Amino acid sequence: MIELQKVCRTFTVGDQQVAALRDVDLRIDAGEYISIMGPSAPASPRCSTCWACSTGPVPGTYLLDGGDVTALNDEQQARVRREKVGFVFQAFHLVPRLTAAQNVELPMILAGIPSEERKSRVRVLMQNYGLSDRADHKPDQLSGGQRQRVAIARATVMNPPCCWPDEPTGNLDRNTGWEVLKLLEGLLEQGISLVVVTHDAEIAARARTARYTCWTGASFPTNESKK
Repeated sequence: MIELQKVCRTFTVGDQQVAALRDVDLRIDAGEYISIMGPSAPASPRCSTCWACSTGPVPGTYLLDGGDVTALNDEQQARVRREKVGFVFQAFHLVPRLTAAQNVELPMILAGIPSEERKSRVRVLMQNYGLSDRADHKPDQLSGGQRQRVAIARATVMNPPCCWPDEPTGNLDRNTGWEVLKLLEGLLEQGISLVVVTHDAEIAARARTARYTCWTGASFPTNESKK
């Protein structure tokens, strides 16, 4: 599903150059459950956006679902993100003026999917995620767990082959966080690859394959263990 070959990524922080990725070789197969763990809060999302095709061209080769996305233009990257990767964020990033159902529907509107099909998909997801009675509520009327479930529904409404949650439980209490994590893990039954970025070792250990890095520019992964 995802294959990186000698991928590098350097960021400028003040007057310093920070190597977030250095000659990375990584393969994530379809339906695989991967956790990526590191102590550096700034580096983690930057690496995630690089791998999830949310940044510009990078040195090396980057294959996503069989296609080379190393040097796509902005329009092509947007299409790949819309169709190939479902993003779930720590801060939810829901549109405040839209209802829960409208937030879930938004990617399909941008993709030009007909209204009848959009409504049908939204209805099924809202029901599956226990949100039917919250469909007309705006984000500020929802709990943290409900907002994250809406975000997951939005991330998966386009049926992407890969879901990329970046610290998806970071803004939730422990119990709600585990509920959200189990919901994400249910995507594996649909053959969706799940790549969870986390700083929580207990969450990382749930993955069938756990890959760790300290985000210091060392070759990745530095350690690999199978559950």
